Amino acid sequence: MTDTLDETRWQQVTARDKAADGQFVYAVKTTGVYCRPSCPSRPAKRANVSFFAAPAEAEAAGFRACRRCHPAAAQEPATSLMQAMAAYIVSHAEESLTLAHLADQAGMAPTHFQRAFKAALGVSPREYQAAQRLARFKLALREGEGVLEAGLDAGFGSTSRIYDMADGSLGMTPSAYRAGGEGEHIVHATRETALGFLMMAATQRGVCFVQFGESAERLLAQLAAEFPKAALLPAALAAAAPLDAWMAALAEHLEQAAPRPDLPLDLRGTAFQIRVWRFLMSVKPGDVVSYSELAAGAEKPRAVRAAASACAANRIAVLIPCHRALRADGSLGGYRWGLDRKRALLDAERRLKA
Repeated sequence: MTDTLDETRWQQVTARDKAADGQFVYAVKTTGVYCRPSCPSRPAKRANVSFFAAPAEAEAAGFRACRRCHPAAAQEPATSLMQAMAAYIVSHAEESLTLAHLADQAGMAPTHFQRAFKAALGVSPREYQAAQRLARFKLALREGEGVLEAGLDAGFGSTSRIYDMADGSLGMTPSAYRAGGEGEHIVHATRETALGFLMMAATQRGVCFVQFGESAERLLAQLAAEFPKAALLPAALAAAAPLDAWMAALAEHLEQAAPRPDLPLDLRGTAFQIRVWRFLMSVKPGDVVSYSELAAGAEKPRAVRAAASACAANRIAVLIPCHRALRADGSLGGYRWGLDRKRALLDAERRLKA
């Protein structure tokens, strides 16, 4: 399915259109960097580029800000300063960063800085640093470092601290995460739907992956990247009758407006992300919520950006209906699998409700 919005954005990027700055950012898979549309960097290949409505969404997907064009600076000045401070925390995540030290770096009083940072990022400076440490820890585990070595390098002071911070945020123990899903059997199936290729994958606990993509091969590569050491089995070879039935039910929901199937889910994320996802699952088909309402529903009413980031991090499309989250002005906002799909899902649900 052609994403006309993305093609328009691509034209703006190739033209280095300064008027588009602040409207979206683009990310390059081969470099892991996201930029503003007018970035003067060497043009990337279209196949390697994806688009996000805001820097927070790009960062939630694992990309880092370009040091040449500073994409967050395209936002309002106060937010730009807080984005710069967030970048400072990222580069010093393993250090002991007191609130007084960070406020001094920003040229603000500690109380004012704390309030401004949380308003811009949705979390406190301390929570943001903890998340960055956890991200470093997870990356080191996936690259093969030992639990203790990875934890100390990320800034955790002891083994007990590692487990206190990581437990519940990895969806498994640090040792199991380091194993990259080793020992797990994940069954997957792909079919073509009205919205493009769709893959569903499940562990023994439930569905862990539902994503749209351009081809079955790309979807399988994405699944392998999520679970690099798990045994990935095609449903046909695994004789997985339940997964086949689940996939058929989901396809019927997409193509024939059947009710969304109520399937067991294997959720893997931070405690806050899981609260956001569970709240989304309570939103009725045909209804929508703002990111502010979503943050409130997850019991952190000021964490609006973090709620949007949780939507961007969702790896279970449709079953966790992040397409029902809109901006406060009613516009679509972002969607991991393209705004055309988001619009189509919402339109189908509204027709069914009517």
